[in-house]
Amino acid sequence: MFAKILIANRGEIACRVIRTARRMGVRTVAVYSDADAGALHVEMADEAVHIGASPVGESYLRGDKIVAAALATGAEAIHPGYGFLSENPDFVDQVTAAGLVFIGPSAASIRAMGLKDAAKRLMEKAGVPVVPGYHGEAQEIVLLASKAREIGYPVLIKARAGGGGKGMRRVEYPDDFSEALSGARREAKAAFGDDRVLVEKYIEKPRHIEVQVFGDIFGNVVHLYERDCSAQRRHQKVIEEAPAPGMTPALRKAMTEAAVKAAKTIDYSGAGTIEFIVDASQGLKADRFWFMEMNTRLQVEHPVTEMVTGTDLVEWQLRVASGEKLPKTQSEIALSGHAFEARIYAEDAAKGFLPATGTLHHLKFPDTAPEGASMRIETGVRTGDAISPFYDPMIAKLVVHGKNRQAALEALGIALSQTEIAGSTVNTAFLAALAADADFSAGDVDTGLIGRHQQALTAVPPPSSEIVAAAALAASGAGAQAPTRDPWSSLAGYAHFHAIARRTRLRYDEDDILALVSMRPDGRFQVALDAPYDSALDLRTAPRLARWPGHVTVFSGAVGYSFAVPDPLAKADEIAAGADSLRAPMPGLVKLVRAAKGEAVIKGQPLLILEAMKMEHTISATHDGTIAEIATEGAQVTDGTVLVRFAEEAHG
Repeated sequence: MFAKILIANRGEIACRVIRTARRMGVRTVAVYSDADAGALHVEMADEAVHIGASPVGESYLRGDKIVAAALATGAEAIHPGYGFLSENPDFVDQVTAAGLVFIGPSAASIRAMGLKDAAKRLMEKAGVPVVPGYHGEAQEIVLLASKAREIGYPVLIKARAGGGGKGMRRVEYPDDFSEALSGARREAKAAFGDDRVLVEKYIEKPRHIEVQVFGDIFGNVVHLYERDCSAQRRHQKVIEEAPAPGMTPALRKAMTEAAVKAAKTIDYSGAGTIEFIVDASQGLKADRFWFMEMNTRLQVEHPVTEMVTGTDLVEWQLRVASGEKLPKTQSEIALSGHAFEARIYAEDAAKGFLPATGTLHHLKFPDTAPEGASMRIETGVRTGDAISPFYDPMIAKLVVHGKNRQAALEALGIALSQTEIAGSTVNTAFLAALAADADFSAGDVDTGLIGRHQQALTAVPPPSSEIVAAAALAASGAGAQAPTRDPWSSLAGYAHFHAIARRTRLRYDEDDILALVSMRPDGRFQVALDAPYDSALDLRTAPRLARWPGHVTVFSGAVGYSFAVPDPLAKADEIAAGADSLRAPMPGLVKLVRAAKGEAVIKGQPLLILEAMKMEHTISATHDGTIAEIATEGAQVTDGTVLVRFAEEAHG
C-alpha cells in the first residue's frame, strides 16, 4: 500500500478521498489555488501545496505543477478525483513518465472511451448494444441529414467530445436539421474545441441507468449493480439512486453482463461507470437498453453504490492501484436496501437553475440520520466559506440509505427539511419538491420529468405571516436579551405606562415590509405587520432562523426565506451613491469594456461584460450620463465593487 498520495482535486471529492486514506494509514497531500488557500480539503490533508491562481487553467488543470508537487512532497501516487484532469490520458502519461502511479485506469483505456463515436464503434464490435445512429467520421451536412432520415425522426445531435449536455440538440423534423446542426457544432466547438457530432435515435421516454464496474491489473472485472440517474435538469444529474426503481432481473442481468464485457474489452483497471440509455416507454425490458458512454473515473454519485453494497470504492481504488487484486469476487457483492443522493447546489432553481455565489454564513446539516435510516454528508465547505465563481457551486451531497425505496425516500425528505443554509441561494426546496413529486415517488422517472414539472418543482410559496413575524422579531433584536444582574433590565417587556415597541423594516424580494414589535411583560411579542400580514409570535414556538450580515433567514421545511434588513445609518449613503454608480451583482471577471471615461452614454447602453460562474452578464447604463470612472478589462471584482461611476452633473 502507498505511504503517501497526492489528490489532484478540490472540494468534497478531495475531502472524501482524504477520509478513506486517513482510515487506511495513508498520508495525503492537497493542492490548492489562490481561491482555495483556506479550503477544508487543505485543512484536512497532511500537507498542502499551492499550484497557482484561481482560474482552473492556471491551477487544477496544470498537470505539470501537480506532478511537480507530488515529486517535491514524496507522494507515490496521484488520485485525480473526478472532473479536471481525471479523464485526461495525457495527464496519465505525465504521471507515469515521472515514475508515479495514477490511481485510475491506463491512458490507453481512457483514450479508447474518450470520444463517444469511437467508443460506440468499439462497443458495437464487442457485442454491446448501442443506440441506433451514425457514429462515423464523415461530417458533411448532406450525409448527416440523410443518416437522420434513415434513423427516423426525432433524432438527437450530440457532440462527440465532452458531455454535460453541451453540443446537444433534439430535432423533431427534417426541415429543422440544418439549423440544429449548426447550433450544436458552435456549442461543441466553444466547449470542447471539437465541432464533430454524431446522430442518434431520440428515445421518447429515456431512463439514464448506469452500472458501476471495477477491474484490476490481473484481468478481473466485477460490477456493483446499477444506479438510476434519470432525474436531470439541463442534462445534469440532480438526485441519483441505487438500485434503479422497477429494475427487472432480466434487464439487470443483461445490463451488468454488457457492462463487464465493455470493461474487459479495454482491459480496464480501477473504478469506472458504463452509462446506458433505456427506453422505458413500455416498462424496463432486456432488449431496450443501449450503451451511451463510459466514465473512466469515480462518479459523483458513487456513494449510493457504496451504501447498497457495503463497500468503500476509494479504498478499492487505492488497493487496486497499489497492485492488489479486487477485494471481493462477484459472488461476494450483494445488494442491501435502497439509497438516494441529492446534490445541494448554490443555484436559483426558479431562475432556470442560475448558479449563485455568496458566503455560507449559516450551514447546518442534520445531526443524526432520520429514524430507521443511515446518512452521509459529503461536503468540502464549512460555515463562513464562500462559494467561488471559479468552480462548480456544489455545497454538499446528502446521501441516505433505508431498508427499501420508500423508507429511503422518506429519510431524504426529512433530511432535506432539516438542512439549513443561509448566505447564498440554494436548491434545497427544489430537491425536497422533487423527492415529494408523485411520479418520482412512484419510481416513474425519466430524463424529461424535471422539465415537464419544472414550474411546480421550482415554485416557492410566499412566506406566511408567522414567518414574516419571526423575521421581524429577529431583525428588531427584541428577542435577544443580553444576560444581566440588573433585575429591572431583565424585564425585557416591562414599561411603566405602555408596552415597549420597536419599528423594524424588512425587504423580501420586491416587497418592503414595516413591522411594529411590541414587548409584553409575560415574555410574548406582538408583531404588527403591514397588510396582508398580522400575527403574534410566542418565543417558545419560534421557527428556525439564522441572522447574518444585513439579513435574517427563516427556515420552514426545506425552504429558507431570506429577508434583507436595511441599515438605517447606511440608507442615506446608499441613496446618494446608488444613482451615481453601478456595482457588481456578484464576484466575477470584467471580460469586456464597451465604454470609456468621459464618454456620454444613454440609458440601456451596454457598458461592460462581467463573466461570473462561466456565464456572461451585460452591465448597462441605468440612465443617461457621462462616465467618470469605469472598470478595466481583466479586473477581478467582488460582489458590490463599483464598476461604473457617473459624473455628478449627470443628475443636475
